[in-house]
Amino acid sequence: MHILELNNLKTYYSTGYGVAKAVDGVSFTLAQNCTLGIVGESGCGKSVTALSIMRLVPMPPGYFAGGEILWKGNNILKLPEEGMRRLRGNEIAMIFQEPMSSLNPVFTCGSQITEQILLHRNISRREARERSIELLHLVGIPNPSERFSSYPHELSGGMRQRVMIAMALSCNPGLLIADEPTTALDVTVQAQILELIGKLQSDTGMSVMLITHDFGVVAELCEEVIVMYASGIVEKGAVRQIFSNPLHPYTRGLLQSIPRIGSRKERLHVIEGNVPSAVHLPDGCRFAGRCPLADDRCRQSRPELVIHEPGHEVACWKAGHDFPGV
Repeated sequence: MHILELNNLKTYYSTGYGVAKAVDGVSFTLAQNCTLGIVGESGCGKSVTALSIMRLVPMPPGYFAGGEILWKGNNILKLPEEGMRRLRGNEIAMIFQEPMSSLNPVFTCGSQITEQILLHRNISRREARERSIELLHLVGIPNPSERFSSYPHELSGGMRQRVMIAMALSCNPGLLIADEPTTALDVTVQAQILELIGKLQSDTGMSVMLITHDFGVVAELCEEVIVMYASGIVEKGAVRQIFSNPLHPYTRGLLQSIPRIGSRKERLHVIEGNVPSAVHLPDGCRFAGRCPLADDRCRQSRPELVIHEPGHEVACWKAGHDFPGV
């Protein structure tokens, strides 16, 4: 059962240089109790896709130029703001990149979780406090009764991120969107946070959308993966399909740029060139300027996502060809 469906979503921004197409024709579905990874370079549209689902795109300068976002069959782009507020944080929750800027520094961590619960649940403040302490314990914060009264600056980055996860889970959402949840955390804490998200997903049955630039994170947590480039999707499929048989040269380039144990003498693969500007996207394949296989057809006509095998789609005129040097 699909609980989330994006159909040809277009999220644009008006700028002094023209219209920036941050998300341009993105379509995918997310099943219940499934973990989906969205991978790509900075600026490819991953975070704007997430903000679009939450309807947190600042308007202006942003606006929805087309498409729809269906949550359990209902187009949330047509919901009034009051209806979206009831949905946001209650049925769909989000963990943002930087916990220090996401938490209010003048309120205690516990009070911020409590307010979230009171906003969506008809319970007493005492019950909300007890639920908040229970959540802090659930996400692995030691001495949760004491940490309830701590301010964000009194906690480490990893602890603040755990508070954000507790807040996101406070109303048992059906979908958790995690936007680069391990940014700026050390490797050990990163592993702990990812393990926590995986365990909570397994225990609660919620769906998870994990936005990252790290294929290692995707391999560890996700069942399905979407690869984005220059505001659009270039490949999507099951994790095992993408890792065993990457079809798009951009996907192959990302996979080959991952450092491997025991290969210190080998130079890491580099994808030459730069991502095109969202204001001046090319007419043809948006990766053509960086692809060693690009020909005139690639530069003139943009390929659509097509099914290569069941569950595996790719947008590339050269899909299935050998990719020397990529």
